[in-house]
Amino acid sequence: MPAPRTRSGGRASRRAQRAAPNVAMLPGLKNTLPWCEIMDGSQVERIDAASMDILENVGVVFRDDIALADWKAAGAKVDGETVYLDRGLVRELIATIPSDFTYHARDPRKNVRLGGRHSIFVPMTGAPYLRDLDDVRRNPTLDDLAMFHKLSHMMPALHSSAHHIVEPYDHPISHRHLAITYSSMKHSDKTFMGMTTSPKNAEDVMDMCAILFGADFMEDHPVTTGNCNGNSPLVWDETMLGAMRAFCRRNQPVLCSPFVLGGANTPASVAASVAQLNAEALSALAYTQVIRRGCPAIYGHYLSTVSMKSGAPMAGTPEISMMNFMIGQMARHYGVPWRTSNTLGGAKTFDAQAGYESATTLSAVMHAGANYIWHSAGWNEAGMHCSVAKFIVDAEQCAMAYRMAQGVNWDDFDAALAAVPNVGPGGHYLGHPHTQDNFQTAFFMPELFDNNSIEQWQAEGGVEITERALNRAKALLSIYEEPKLDEAANEALLDYIARREREIPAADALNQDY
Repeated sequence: MPAPRTRSGGRASRRAQRAAPNVAMLPGLKNTLPWCEIMDGSQVERIDAASMDILENVGVVFRDDIALADWKAAGAKVDGETVYLDRGLVRELIATIPSDFTYHARDPRKNVRLGGRHSIFVPMTGAPYLRDLDDVRRNPTLDDLAMFHKLSHMMPALHSSAHHIVEPYDHPISHRHLAITYSSMKHSDKTFMGMTTSPKNAEDVMDMCAILFGADFMEDHPVTTGNCNGNSPLVWDETMLGAMRAFCRRNQPVLCSPFVLGGANTPASVAASVAQLNAEALSALAYTQVIRRGCPAIYGHYLSTVSMKSGAPMAGTPEISMMNFMIGQMARHYGVPWRTSNTLGGAKTFDAQAGYESATTLSAVMHAGANYIWHSAGWNEAGMHCSVAKFIVDAEQCAMAYRMAQGVNWDDFDAALAAVPNVGPGGHYLGHPHTQDNFQTAFFMPELFDNNSIEQWQAEGGVEITERALNRAKALLSIYEEPKLDEAANEALLDYIARREREIPAADALNQDY
């Protein structure tokens, strides 16, 4: 008997294509969802007036001699370290911030627009621990960081490889920013974040970006993002301000991020917390324009409320969602892009608490209309660890949110409606040609949620979501293909890192002087 013939492009081929992981990055998100705006116009004006009153009469401390001199030259009242900002000066400065801009990635096909309705998802950063591929909580290494950068590269809904998703403890603190930046650049060709742990470190990051993209290119093209955290209430320190100057002078955007622990470093009031946060953000946004008029900047914040039982930060609370809605309105009032935090969890493992907290935050962030959606994958234990399992599931949740935010597709409405009389009462659509043609795209099909019967689930081993996610991570890493750096750029980056490691003492302290 002759061997059965196989047809290329047949059913087996299509089944194999469906089973192959899709790692192509989704384009930057255009969020079509209606914004949830919980303040009316008079309340927006009330927050604005309260913030301007804080800036004019309470003032903001800038613990940095260069910033104080800059503010004096700009016409602000400076008394010691306190800067009193006239509302007219603030409005004049923030009016020069671009309302939107485009990030340029190493692969130009992965450029993404930010601002207005254009948003990106960015993984979490800064975790001192991880839960690894065996779900063991431990200190991370540079190899662990590389693993997360590879996973970021392969997650379709993540638009950035961020920077220090986890802290590589096997490198001296003073050299760490160099290894982190190189890992971000090497293992993914998406946009990435730049370290701002000291002004000198920020300058190193700018130099490395100039090697990769070209100094002249950076003058007109954002290629990375810095984050500058404020010390709430109403303080900006020398480290953050110096790093801000390093980025802004090279026309690279920074997130101007007050660090809010509601009830601890802000009043125990949602509206008053937003008024203080807004004043802090405006003071930093205005300073970016003192440094360089017209440079891109992002209204940032980190939001948490504090447990009055323990003092611990909480995630997923109703007040955090309300503050996100309000901050979105304020950022749009000033016409600047804004950043928030996503899929935050305070749980110690990837459990139901982590899921509920993250889902609550994700929903609020999407309806608030955030642009730079940071901490979108992996965050747990109030940011103390990045979980590989949660990273994978969070990224799929972002893909689901992406699909929802695209809105309803009306393109095939008439064709789909024509199936109704074909099927008629009592029939089913499973075998209808329209269903056969569209079943893969009509509805999002999560890969990490199990929707089988309990009998089938048990027959297949009763695998729960943490194990499914870890298996998925291992499978992705086994097929990862490095997007190779240009050979000359790679050699120049390695030479730069080697030189800076010789110049900077290997110490467990930030590089402030070298």
